[in-house]
Amino acid sequence: MTDRHRSRRDFVEALAVGTAGLAVAPSLAGGVARAPATVSGTIKLGVASYSLRELTRADAIAAIQALLSRYVNIKSFHLPYESTPTDLAAGRKAFEDAGLAIVGGGVITLQEDDDDDIRSYFEYAKAAGMPLMVIAPTPTTMPRIERFVREYDIKVAIHNHGPEDAYFPGPRDALPIIRDMDPRVGLCVDLGHTTRTGVDIVEALAEAGDRVLDIHAKDLKDLMARDSQCIVGEGAMPMREIFRQLAAMNYVGYVNLEYEIDAANPLPGMQRSFAYMRGLLRGLGIAEA
Repeated sequence: MTDRHRSRRDFVEALAVGTAGLAVAPSLAGGVARAPATVSGTIKLGVASYSLRELTRADAIAAIQALLSRYVNIKSFHLPYESTPTDLAAGRKAFEDAGLAIVGGGVITLQEDDDDDIRSYFEYAKAAGMPLMVIAPTPTTMPRIERFVREYDIKVAIHNHGPEDAYFPGPRDALPIIRDMDPRVGLCVDLGHTTRTGVDIVEALAEAGDRVLDIHAKDLKDLMARDSQCIVGEGAMPMREIFRQLAAMNYVGYVNLEYEIDAANPLPGMQRSFAYMRGLLRGLGIAEA
């Protein structure tokens, strides 16, 4: 990185710190404790490769490197389900040789209540080096999925998809079903989809606690409007309070940017999103791991 580029990035991050106080979450209710004023710890910022869905695998890898992130959650665009074992090994090697850690894959739909179908995806995740699958199951398939979690030692995280989701609109809809399941069964909290259900996102994270295994980060100009997604830091998402809450929870998973707009040229908006998030972490005294 040149000195000029480093100075520009530092400037953008400093600007993000200065404006961070503008995004403040509503007060929590119902006995869930808000994070303390002073927090410490680490947050791991990664990339959901769905953000780069119109890019080839090689170009997606280059984009993640440009974001100075080491972590990737791979969508099937970049490692297809139908790949042969040889192709899966080659794809996995391409990510790893670029210095990237594969931290998960998905979203993977697991809605067929059938051993052979579900096993095929666990075999895919195993071959691809995925320690976690972000999934879109049904309540009916969850007990079967839990059996495979125990067999393969691969975590699963239910991804909520907002009011349009027939099964899991928000994290609270999944918690009663997984409450007594293996601790490797948890949630991928999608920040945008969660706020669109009308709940306080910070409270939702606090309630879910250690069942939060993964996060898909995005911002919305209108927290109730799906089509208002924007660069992180330019919307109404209370990212400062979200990071504070995650640090207070000692969250050990990843905050993976899922940038769903500007599909043909997502990198500029993703760079600005990362700069904002890194600026917030600096301002809060939270290290990026």
